[in-house]
Amino acid sequence: MGQGRILVVDDESRMRKLVRDFLTRQDYEVLEAADGGEALRIFYKEKDIALLILDVMMPVKDGFEVCREIREVSDVPIIMLTAKGEESDELSGFELGVDEYIAKPFSPKVLVARVGAVLRRSGKQQEENGALSAGGIVLDKVAHLVTVDGARVDLSHKEFELLAYFLENEGIALSRDKILNHVWNYDYFGDARTVDTHVKKLRAKIGAKGEYIRTIWGMGYKFEVADE
Repeated sequence: MGQGRILVVDDESRMRKLVRDFLTRQDYEVLEAADGGEALRIFYKEKDIALLILDVMMPVKDGFEVCREIREVSDVPIIMLTAKGEESDELSGFELGVDEYIAKPFSPKVLVARVGAVLRRSGKQQEENGALSAGGIVLDKVAHLVTVDGARVDLSHKEFELLAYFLENEGIALSRDKILNHVWNYDYFGDARTVDTHVKKLRAKIGAKGEYIRTIWGMGYKFEVADE
């Protein structure tokens, strides 16, 4: 059984083929649209689309218009692609409810990893009990409970959200700005030191498992379970 249906929307056929090929290798079913208008027609026709990969610059309707219309009726996860790489566009996307924002050119392998992470966050691939787990750490969102090797660990609200974000993005390098955006949101007026402080506290509370939160110097962090 496939992992889900993904709608790839880009006016460049070469880009759509590249993304489709990498996604189908991971057992995703891929639908394609060449412009915003076609994307909306497919979205309304197909009722089980798990995620959209949406280019910003397109004919008929651009990515922002498509996202705005879809958000009026659905919270389906959206990853937006852009060739601009401008912070203002990224902020606009997040304000519209975009889940991830990836600038072209990008690594297809990274895109596939982000797809998996976004789907896990959205609950499309989470276990029915809402638990996340890796390396002996279990985080239950429903019960708001964390255990490490079976022992309960008490975390603050932000420490809990930070750990959940790491677990949802296992193996993916996360910048401090991205962590601030997803855990504290853009309306938080802080700086990167806030992330460092909370990571330090989180590492201390989860003991030896803290080594799974690896520092990427000059960039941020990556949660990665060490090979046994």
